[in-house]
Amino acid sequence: MITDKDMITDRQPAHRRVTLDRAEALRLLGSVSLGRVVFTRQALPTVRPVNHVLDDGDIVIRTHAGAALTSQARQAVGPGVVVAYEADAIDPDTHLGWSVVITGYAQVVTDADDLARIRALLQPWAALPGMDHAVRIRPVLVTGVLLTTRGAAPEDEGA
Repeated sequence: MITDKDMITDRQPAHRRVTLDRAEALRLLGSVSLGRVVFTRQALPTVRPVNHVLDDGDIVIRTHAGAALTSQARQAVGPGVVVAYEADAIDPDTHLGWSVVITGYAQVVTDADDLARIRALLQPWAALPGMDHAVRIRPVLVTGVLLTTRGAAPEDEGA
């Protein structure tokens, strides 16, 4: 038997989605330390959880020599290998928070001074041997959404 609870209704949801501008999206991304890097491996999308630091508008992660992303970024020609990076802070109970996705180019950090500075800024979250490499992601596309309650911010026309 189908009840009123089981039927789809046109009630207005209590939550809504607000598009963030680039500056706010990057600010929020810099406020957390964990995210997910998405890249292509054997022609298929691959996702890895990593910790990061925001460095002059770029996302920097620590890696090791044998990491698939390190190998691909090292072999990339031109601006680097295309990747996506996602970080968020969403409350599991209320479903309120934010999510930021960046698409850009990843390159292995090769400058010794820059690498030493990054090592001091960012400790690897996984204690794997050889985590002495770093990959810098230069954002090209930056998108972000705020998941909020109705009336908390202006309506998002693009949602």
